[in-house]
Amino acid sequence: MIIATGTASGKSLAYQVPAVSEILSGGSVLYLTPTKALAADQLRTVRDLKLAQVRPATYDGDTPPEERHWVRRHANYVLTNPDMLHRSMLPHHAAWSSFWRRLRVVVVDECHGYRGVFGSHVAQIVRRLRRICAKYGSHPVFILVSATVSDPAAAAMRLTGLEMAEVTTDTSPRGSTTFALWEPPLTDLRGEGGAPVRRTVTAETADLLSDLVIDDVRTLAFVRSRRAAETVSLIARGNLEEISPELPARVAAYRAGYLAEDRRVLEKALRSGAIMGLATTNALELGIDVSGLDAVLIAGWPGTRASLWQQAGRAGRDGQDALTILIARDDPLDTYIVHHPEALFGQPVEAIVLDPDNPYVLGPHLCAAAAEIPLTEADLPVFGPSSEEVLDDLVRRGMLRRRPQGWFWTRRERAANLADIRGSGGHPVHVVESSTGRLLGTVDEPSSHTAVHTGAVHLHQGDTYLVEQLDLDAGVALVSAADPDYSTFARDLTDISVMESLRSHPLGPGELHFGTVEVTRQVVSFLKRRVQTGEVLGDEPLDLPPRTLRTRAVWYTLPDTAVAPLVAEGLDLGGAAHAAEHASIGLLPLFATCDRWDIGGVSTERHPDTGLLTVFVYDGHEGGAGFAERGYARALDWLTATREAIASCECERGCPSCIQSPKCGNGNEPLDKQGALHLLATLLNPT
Repeated sequence: MIIATGTASGKSLAYQVPAVSEILSGGSVLYLTPTKALAADQLRTVRDLKLAQVRPATYDGDTPPEERHWVRRHANYVLTNPDMLHRSMLPHHAAWSSFWRRLRVVVVDECHGYRGVFGSHVAQIVRRLRRICAKYGSHPVFILVSATVSDPAAAAMRLTGLEMAEVTTDTSPRGSTTFALWEPPLTDLRGEGGAPVRRTVTAETADLLSDLVIDDVRTLAFVRSRRAAETVSLIARGNLEEISPELPARVAAYRAGYLAEDRRVLEKALRSGAIMGLATTNALELGIDVSGLDAVLIAGWPGTRASLWQQAGRAGRDGQDALTILIARDDPLDTYIVHHPEALFGQPVEAIVLDPDNPYVLGPHLCAAAAEIPLTEADLPVFGPSSEEVLDDLVRRGMLRRRPQGWFWTRRERAANLADIRGSGGHPVHVVESSTGRLLGTVDEPSSHTAVHTGAVHLHQGDTYLVEQLDLDAGVALVSAADPDYSTFARDLTDISVMESLRSHPLGPGELHFGTVEVTRQVVSFLKRRVQTGEVLGDEPLDLPPRTLRTRAVWYTLPDTAVAPLVAEGLDLGGAAHAAEHASIGLLPLFATCDRWDIGGVSTERHPDTGLLTVFVYDGHEGGAGFAERGYARALDWLTATREAIASCECERGCPSCIQSPKCGNGNEPLDKQGALHLLATLLNPT
């Protein structure tokens, strides 16, 4: 079953009642959440029931080693996350045998958070969980919960592999919410190509947070990164210091990376009103009980309508009226939204986009499942229609061994380590402080080119570092503590080859395709941009090797007869395609549950594989993540919105709000704004 009703509508009670009932009759319950914060909040709620028979406990990275043994042996309401289930509970299932035998209910909370590659991994973890339960003779009921999910029954089935009933009726009382769309003003600064630059969303959010705290309005400010949370808090505290020395203590930052006890202290201070303003990443987006909030600031489009309404729903709980302000970043999607509010209001939330059959996701989980219990023919339907083909490939590669009884994992290393469920694979690059030799953390190898290249600004648990050197051969990035007033953005050049067109149909005078491509990317430089103002400080060259990615893409072509009139008008055809590509990448997150950094693009006047003007948008994950496929399905709406976003921008020749991209390896050249408008109009004109 999936319960899909609004925020603060009583969903927790709806699953707690059957969960506790099963415990009272001798069963056990597994509660699965995307974040530690939500698990800690739910633990507090269950403990408040004060039922002696209910023994709740969290089992996650914050659980001390000495407590884990007790949890495995005695807890009957275990709250954990997909990471812990994947790396610890399932591989060591024998240590949990008593718990599995009694398992009656599995709660999957905030299930809309499981999307893209991460969601595809979680879908396979759930299938492994079902298989482990069957081994111990239990067949638990799955209860999925979300305030913001489209087509709930279908989404739940994709995630669990089980047929699901849906509950969507919501009669809970709620106050009114005033929703404002806020566009920061233009500054006197000029960016690339002389483009106008708006005041940064970070500075604007900090000022609004300061004003609300002064007026005793209890406020959450949602930002996109750990660094932004610290920056908004720091600026707001500085603003308040000018008014009264007591006020800065009423503002703080909250994010992943803090110690568990520090996060709990901040959550308690927010509930009590000791803190009136909290700058947070999406760590507080989910259903943590922070009733009593008056306002929410959202610094930039959060990625999906689902996240937007989740964040907005943090205020106005307990039937109060509330204020929500979405502050636009200087990019195409945010600019489009503030000028087209109909794109938000009255629109359904996005469908959950995931692909459990992606062989790059499925393969590692089949290995992990075989290591847990040897796989048999009877297990294949659990893992989906692609499992037999993927198993054959794993046998050919020596990952598994086929025997009469089934498929066996025969290697010494841990099979669970093959799946990096929140990353994109590859060998990790170790981030090391050069002065002390201290290991700060790791970054997956594919991300290292953009995240820890030489000269990059790297944030770790609130501290800022500059990368002195990236040594890919040694798998080490050396960093030193620093406090730069700028951020960095890696820029790359991309080539793309069409491997196979899986689907196609006419689009205007051209054709739209979805299929498999091979992408070769090379990071060539990085941009420095001042944090406070957005001013471009420089573009530094880099020398990194190219990387190849086989993935899925959506692309459109236009024949020579359709583009000849554009050339006759004197438009720059390459600049037009390039501008349309940038803008379409910026707008796709409105139609697919992704971030613009999850996708990439290539445009060319004449691509060697198509022989025509071609614009590609591809998934930035090995094997694909479902984003390009969603773009193919919504192409008409997506490309129409792309054209409207360009047309509605106030600039003359193009700017970050419409056709410029921070990660363009060509320095946003050539770009032709008017050409992009004509090109898209031609493509969208029915013939």
